[in-house]
Amino acid sequence: MANFPRYVEIPFYRTEISSELFRFRVVVKQTDLYVLAERDLTKETLNLVRSLRAGLEGYLQKNPYFLRSLVPLPFDPEAPDLVKDMLWAGERANVGPMASVAGAIAERVGRALIAQGLTKKVVVENGGDIYLALGEEARVKIFSGSAQIAELKILLPKELQPCGVCTSSGKIGHSLSFGRADAVTVIAKDTAFADAMATALANLLQKKEDLKILEREVKRRKDLLGVVAIFEDRLFLYGKIKIFI
Repeated sequence: MANFPRYVEIPFYRTEISSELFRFRVVVKQTDLYVLAERDLTKETLNLVRSLRAGLEGYLQKNPYFLRSLVPLPFDPEAPDLVKDMLWAGERANVGPMASVAGAIAERVGRALIAQGLTKKVVVENGGDIYLALGEEARVKIFSGSAQIAELKILLPKELQPCGVCTSSGKIGHSLSFGRADAVTVIAKDTAFADAMATALANLLQKKEDLKILEREVKRRKDLLGVVAIFEDRLFLYGKIKIFI
């Protein structure tokens, strides 16, 4: 049964995905997931997304400032688990909680599919933000707005997984960014945090020289597995990741 309108276009980057795993798409309002699993779990994923969104939307009705805030908000022990993930990620990255919504949903869905015994391997991509749990080396392609470095391919060893791989850009995509980075990709154990941190780091980059500021920020932290930053013709790499051709 189709769960998205026929007129919804497939984002160009999804045509680049290569895997032997079963692929399916689930769209509920603004949430647009592309999932790789060992079998078709469209129905189960749809139910998970609807449940997660119901909790989030209910919280937003009671707390409208949550949607608009560009700064961290106090932790709310009474909030739904998804909202708690976002509040925690925003606090750690020093950004508003909505900066982590795509990554938070991706991980919640991926972990639930595994925890329910429906699949042992899963990839959940949500607007370019990814929860990755393959248990084997993965290859990820980063698309940027740079004319000099239009795309970059990286290898993620299985030792880093499960993990989040999230990207922010000041030039492409729909995410809010106060920087001018072509792309900043963050790899972290928690996908909500990776999403929030990608936003935070991308906000730092207004000019090439700001890559030094980003480097200082990255090196002072102990909670990042890897970072890739592209700014015009400049490339910054950090962590246990490798480039491949």
